[in-house]
This record gives sequence, structure tokens and C-alpha cells, in this order.
Amino acid sequence: MSVKLRLQRKGRSKAPFYHIVVADSRSPRDGRFIEKIGTYNPLTVPATIELNRDRAYEWLKNGAQPTDTVRAILRFKGVLLRKHLDRGVKKGALTPEQADAQLAKWIEAKESGIQKRRDATVDAKKKFVAAVDGVAKVKAKPVVEEAAPVVEEEAAPVEEAVVETPVAEVEETPVAEVEAPVAAAEESAPAAEEAAAEPEKTEEA
Repeated sequence: MSVKLRLQRKGRSKAPFYHIVVADSRSPRDGRFIEKIGTYNPLTVPATIELNRDRAYEWLKNGAQPTDTVRAILRFKGVLLRKHLDRGVKKGALTPEQADAQLAKWIEAKESGIQKRRDATVDAKKKFVAAVDGVAKVKAKPVVEEAAPVVEEEAAPVEEAVVETPVAEVEETPVAEVEAPVAAAEESAPAAEEAAAEPEKTEEA
């Protein structure tokens, strides 16, 4: 049985996402596998790769054969460099400490370069959004002035002035005195008519 390191496709249509697996070469691409050792997302810039370096190195050392894409991933993550340095240790060209130091230095430089590319991608995306949408205008919030509470003063009760007229001061007019002028006016009216009629009789005579 030959063992291979290969990709197993996941994700929806037109949005691929891969698992890096150890599987029997006779198994289908998306079928049974022996072990999952990482993931690979090619849609990000740079591509997002998560890999268990130790397990990948162990399988590689035991004779597992990677596919072309997985070989490029192993080179990118430093697994092939580790295999090369271990071969130098076996030949006596390096000590294990030197090999570990070189590998750690290489991985650190590689990770810093990846982080710079990610930062550059984020900045480019921000500039693109600003160029398309423009600078968002921030609307100033209206300042609401709080009015001082109005204290209503209680109006003093208005006392109605009641003028009291003493009963003793009101003089009652006798009824007889009111009727007397009316009767006098009635008596003087026929007398005036008679006086006006007399001159006419004298003229006729």
C-alpha cells in the first residue's frame, strides 16, 4: 500500500477549501483518509495554510509521497528544509543545535514576510474601498440645549371688593310723590289744548 500526502476538496461551488490529508493512493480524492494534518485556503492573499509540521515530517520521513501541490506547501512551510537539514546532521555537516537554529531563523523570516503581505493586502483593500465609496461624512449630532425649568408663581387670590351700602342710607321714595307729578302733567295737557283753541274762535268772530 502506497501512502500519499494530498488535498481533499471541501467548500461550496466556486469557493474551494482543502484539507491536507494522509490517505491511501487507492482511495477516492474525497473519500477515506488516514490522518488530517492541515488545511489550505487558496482564496486569501496570501493563501492561508495551517499545517502540523511535525506530523508532516514524520509521514514524509516514513516514505509518504506528496502530490505536486502538497510538495509546494511543504516547501513553503519549511518541512522540506527540515528534511534537508536532518540529512546534513546525519552526515556530520551540522550539529542538531545548528540545524534547529537555522530552521527557526528561516521560519521566523518566512512568517514575518507573510505577515507583511497580509498587512499590504489589508491596506490595499482599505484604499480601494475609499476610492470607490469616498470618505464617509460624519454627521454632527444636533446639540439639544436643556431649557431651565419654568417655575410658575402662584398668583395671589383676587378678593372681589364688595361695596356694602348701608341700608339706612338708601332713601325710599314715597309712591305718592312719584304719582303726583304724573297727575299734574295729565291735568295740564287739556288746559294747553283749550288755550290753543281760543285764539281761533276770536279770529272768526
